[in-house]
Amino acid sequence: MASYVAATRGSRLALAQAHAVISDLKDAVPGTACRELVVRTGGDADRRPLFLMDRRGIFSKEVDGAVLDGRADFAVHSMKDLPTDVHPGLCIACVPRREDACDVLVTGDGSDLGSLREGAVVGTSSLRRAVQISRARPDVVVRPVRGNVETRISRVPGEYDAVVLAAAGIRRLGLEVPHSRLPEAGFVPSPGQGALALVSRKGSPASAALAAIEDRGARREAEAERAFSAAIGSGCRFPVGARATSSGGRISIRAEAFSADGSERVSASASGDDPAAAGRAAAGEMLGRGAARLALNWRQKLEEWNA
Repeated sequence: MASYVAATRGSRLALAQAHAVISDLKDAVPGTACRELVVRTGGDADRRPLFLMDRRGIFSKEVDGAVLDGRADFAVHSMKDLPTDVHPGLCIACVPRREDACDVLVTGDGSDLGSLREGAVVGTSSLRRAVQISRARPDVVVRPVRGNVETRISRVPGEYDAVVLAAAGIRRLGLEVPHSRLPEAGFVPSPGQGALALVSRKGSPASAALAAIEDRGARREAEAERAFSAAIGSGCRFPVGARATSSGGRISIRAEAFSADGSERVSASASGDDPAAAGRAAAGEMLGRGAARLALNWRQKLEEWNA
């Protein structure tokens, strides 16, 4: 009987994701045994807003380290937390079925963004979401909020009139909270949002076993979005939105970026048969339209905030 150890962060959401992966793997490969190994990361210990943490892989480095040193056979990550340059000894062995990629607005009564009162306080520590909210509703106040999903939800109503979360997190936790979807047309999500990345050592038995729960469409979407991110240089400190969809062997991707004050928006789209090529094409189009200047604008603004 094959037996594997899955490394994961210790938040309730991370554990829910790991348990779902373990359950799916056991169903797909009968006779498989698997348990989780909880690993604390630098991002868990640092309570500052994410955009003030100038480090890559703050939620993945230590978890991948458990795979590299043999304590675990594979790691379970939220795709959006995984840097585009995976350690050379590792690979994304599997991308399982993707959850809903959109953002949602959690309020006390499920009202939508347009129904919030003037001056309402909306919580998010995502620079992308903050700018998107401010552009759609310049009359509300956007403030940082940290903590796990349940902690952020518990602060509504009260300190916050609403918080913005990923729909995937709410669904994976099985939470029933009043919320409304934010339309992707105006709120393009982060690259990789809603997707999971299962990382293992290259050529390992775990890598082969995980192929049983691979979702080809989710893989292609992730490849396009990650290729876009790598080419554009995005992350928590240069917020962009990118969403790819896979259908009938074709991949389409659309993306957007903003200036730090939200006054400028640059968008792009691309499609084709090759996910990585489509992602790079969208990035090239955005760079040609001034995205590099917006990235510099963000770097300067973040240096001011950190001063």
